[in-house]
Formats: sequence, C-alpha cells, structure tokens
Amino acid sequence: MLNKKIHVYTVSEINQSIKQILESNFGNIWIEGEISNLRQPTSGHIYFSLKDSQSQIRAVVFSSFSQKTRFKLEDGIHIIASCSLSLYEKRGEYQVIINYLEPKGIGALQLAFEQLKKKLFQEGLFDPSHKKLIPVFPKKIAIVTSPTGAAVRDLINVISRRAPWVKLVVYGVKVQGEGAREEIAEAIFRANQDKEVDLLIVGRGGGSIEDLWPFNEEIVARSIYNSDVPVISAVGHEIDFCISDFTADLRAPTPSAAGELAVPDRKELLRKIDDLNIRIRQRLNNFIDNKRLRLDNLINSPSFSMPIEKVNDCRLEIDDYLDSLQRNYLRNLELKKRMFHDIMKKLNILNPLNVLARGYSLSYLMPEGNLLKDTCQIKVGDKIKVRLCKGEMLCLVEKTNLL
Repeated sequence: MLNKKIHVYTVSEINQSIKQILESNFGNIWIEGEISNLRQPTSGHIYFSLKDSQSQIRAVVFSSFSQKTRFKLEDGIHIIASCSLSLYEKRGEYQVIINYLEPKGIGALQLAFEQLKKKLFQEGLFDPSHKKLIPVFPKKIAIVTSPTGAAVRDLINVISRRAPWVKLVVYGVKVQGEGAREEIAEAIFRANQDKEVDLLIVGRGGGSIEDLWPFNEEIVARSIYNSDVPVISAVGHEIDFCISDFTADLRAPTPSAAGELAVPDRKELLRKIDDLNIRIRQRLNNFIDNKRLRLDNLINSPSFSMPIEKVNDCRLEIDDYLDSLQRNYLRNLELKKRMFHDIMKKLNILNPLNVLARGYSLSYLMPEGNLLKDTCQIKVGDKIKVRLCKGEMLCLVEKTNLL
C-alpha cells in the first residue's frame, strides 16, 4: 500500500512541469539542422524535423511567421533558426517553435531568388520563343516606376532627347517595401489596357537586394510574362539581375540604357538620312552621266551624223547578198539537174522494157497472171498473155515442147 505522503503525479502534471522547465531554461535559443519530413496542412503552419548526423527534433513554424519567409522551406535545406523549446502537452512531445530562420551558408533572399528562378524556368517563362520584338519606332511608351525617383527622370530625359515625338505616360508605383509588388503588377496590367501603348519599361534605380526585391517577386514576373505589350526590364545597375530581367522581352542594364534601347536617336536618324540623300544623289548623278555619255556616243555615231550614207551602205550590202544568193541558187540547180539525169540513165538501164525492145517478150498464165518461166507451168488449152515491147496479145496453147 502506498505511503500517503508520496505525491502521485498525473500525466498532465508531468507534462506541464516539463514544459515549464523547458520554456524557462530554453526560452530563446539558436539551433541548426537539416529539414526533413516537411509538411504544411491547410492551417498554414509548417511542421518538420530538424536533424543532424545523430539525432533529430520536431519543429514548427506557425503561419504568422511562415508567410513572411522569403524563401520556400524544403526538405534538405540546412537552416539556422532562432526558437524556443516547448512541449506539446497533449502528446508529451517536445519541439522547437521557430520565430526566425535563414539558410546556412547562403542568404535567405539569394535562396528565394534561386528557388523562384528554377521554378519559372521549368515552367517556360524564360523561353526565348516567347520573347516579343521591341518596336523600332514606338509611338507611346508606358513607364512603370517610382514617380519621384532618379530612374524616371533619367528615362524621360533620355527618351525626350533621342525621340521627342514619342508620347510618355508614367504609372507611378512603390518600387520597394510592403505592397510594392502588388502595385507594380497592377500598373503593368493597367498599361496593357491602353491600346495606344506599344512599349512598356519596368524598373527602378540601384539599391540593395532588399530594395530591388519587388522585381524578384513571382507576381511581378508573371505580370511581365503575360503582358501583351513588349516589356523592357530596367532594374538597378549593370551588375544587378532580377527575375523580371529573365521574363521580360529585353533586359537593360540601367534605366538610362533602357531609354536608349527603347527609341532610336534623332541625331543618328538625321545623320543616316543625310547619308542616304548623298548616296541617292550620287547614284542619280552617275545614272544621268552614263545616259548622257551613251546619248553623246549615239549622236556622234555615223548612223546619226551621215544617215543617207548609212542607208546606201545597207543597200549595197543587200545587193551583194542578193547576187550571192542568186549565184548559189543557179549553181545548186545545175548540180541537181545533172544528178537527176544520172539517176534516170541508171533507171533506164535497169528497166525490163528495154530488154523487150531487143525482141524478147514476157508470158503470163491467165487468169492468175503468174509469170511463166518453164513449159511445165502450162498445158494445152491454157490461155496466156504475151507482153511485147509495144503492146500485148492473148494466145491459146496448142502444143508445148520441153527444151
């Protein structure tokens, strides 16, 4: 039987006592480890384990803080966190409640930048095939930037100097701090509603990575990507790169450079026009000189200076051609006549009728008309036709002799 002086703790009392000890002795500590088994339910709280090579401990980041985290928590990220040690009484499990964290070895903003860059690249937002051409001669340019910063003054000065005919409209927005990303995305959307705008410049002057961060936000990147109007990204200095630079149709190293890329230089255009005028005049003068020289040559040619003589020369040439043609014709005609007589002589020699003229005849058995060569082909009483040199006669066979 238990001694009545012994105090028997309930489970809840034990957990409450341990929780008080943990929170009073480990109220604000720093801890480092690798995230594993991360999960985020609909409540928005993030639960995971922090581990090293030998042990692990449960950790929680409540939604009020997780929404402010610049980068996305993922399994495998090594972090350093400021937290308090506590105990979840219901299950008797102790855990660390994190109120600040950053990746070890790399800044939180840099990690967030790399994570978003990788995500948007995989989705195809950086694909060159999606890039739109920047118009050569824009008529109206919309500028999304701070209305009071040096960037807007530089852009207006550069564009107005280079292309005074271009109409400019400034959509003033916050370019850093809370709410900047929403204002920039909204301004890009509103600029697209103006059907006269044919070019959009989005940017700001230089600053720290924190100052430039709105141009690394996903909402801004997607607004630029979805813009129907070509976009030039002009954020910070030449060494600064933002996510907006990758989704834009063209990146400018500075706002001033964006102005130079957006419009042609009026002075350069005038110089090119002058050069073209000079080249056109030179080509026209050369053309006229060549035609004038050819005309002079024609005028000075014998055909123009002595036209009658030229005609008479042509008549003489024609007469020569006619004489030559007639002589050739007569010569060929005589040659053809001699050839014809020679052929006729040969045909007469071969003509069987000439043989008949020497007293021979041809006999044919009637009525077939077969030429007779032997008396065995006929019999007494047959009719035969005899062909003489002049004329024919029909005979009746009375007798045959075989020689």
